[in-house]
Amino acid sequence: MTKRWVFLSALACLGSGCGDRPPPEPGPEKYQWRLPAGFPTPVVPADNPMTEAKVQLGRRLFYDKRLSLNGTQSCASCHEQARAFTDGRTHGLGSTGELHRRNAQGLANIAYATSFTWANPSIPSLEVQVLSPLLGKEPVELGFGDKEEELLARLRADADLSARFAEAFPEEAEPVSLASLTRALASFERTLLSGNAPYDQYLEGNTKALSPAAKRGMELFFSERLECNHCHQGFNFQDGATHEGAGEAVLPFHNTGLYNEDGMGAYPATDPGLIELTGRPEDMGSFRSPSLRNVALTAPYMHDGSIATLSEVLDHYAAGGRARLLDSSSTSPLRSSFVRGFTLTPEEKADLIAFLEALTDTGFLTDPRFADPALHP
Repeated sequence: MTKRWVFLSALACLGSGCGDRPPPEPGPEKYQWRLPAGFPTPVVPADNPMTEAKVQLGRRLFYDKRLSLNGTQSCASCHEQARAFTDGRTHGLGSTGELHRRNAQGLANIAYATSFTWANPSIPSLEVQVLSPLLGKEPVELGFGDKEEELLARLRADADLSARFAEAFPEEAEPVSLASLTRALASFERTLLSGNAPYDQYLEGNTKALSPAAKRGMELFFSERLECNHCHQGFNFQDGATHEGAGEAVLPFHNTGLYNEDGMGAYPATDPGLIELTGRPEDMGSFRSPSLRNVALTAPYMHDGSIATLSEVLDHYAAGGRARLLDSSSTSPLRSSFVRGFTLTPEEKADLIAFLEALTDTGFLTDPRFADPALHP
């Protein structure tokens, strides 16, 4: 069990209160979601019901560089709206300049996710996940580890921000708290809904929304020949998704054969995947499958940003795993049964990329509701 596992497990109570207070009474009006066509309602924790005041406070906090100890970064520094809330880097870069071992994931439709990092099943909610960049030390992101009181004092010194906390959390004796901060940020992140790409418009009846190439690529994507939709399924193109009325949430993690260092499926010791937390040999190299929404904008790809383009991603899967692509005799015994390899003609590859590009929701990238309030009040 690693220090990071212990740290995040301890933070779970800090972020949610571990049930030491009853859920607040629901407000007089139910929150009005602006859901894309055909999208279900996200699941919301009972102790953090959605309100517009929380969402707007969370939006301000998301773009506030005071949330980093040295005042150099905000949440938006690693999650840029124009990049579908990713950062374009191979590895994340913390506020102190520390380079992280993993690639920053996008936040589009994070409200539906059942897991919130590449390979940690112990984080139960966005409220708890927020604590990791704020207070985490391995790696340092925003840098407030052991200094949360300094963060809260900084926020309380801003009269306007304090008033917004009081509006969002009227039931709290001290509205500016770590729990309120995480709840506001999580509320804003749940509104980052993306579902009006050309693919969605096609499903809604606009037959011209997809090019002929994208339509051919769509058939390939959903075919048993390629198996793409087994791990990238449903309205969010992600197998780990949940919503109101869904069954029990699942936490799927997969080994795609990206590495096979010893002929028995080993990944680099710097990041072996889920096994790092569970200790189970079968979890070597297992990571969550991200949503493919806006995937054309979220390069580089994979947990470590080791694949630069969509074309190279397709090469990886066509080879039955990149390790096999590099060494035809090396097939990882731990790779998912869905990563079997396939053959694509150049024309088919272009068609498949055209379909993946048709998952880009351009309106999401410029929607003022998700933008920096200093630029779009």
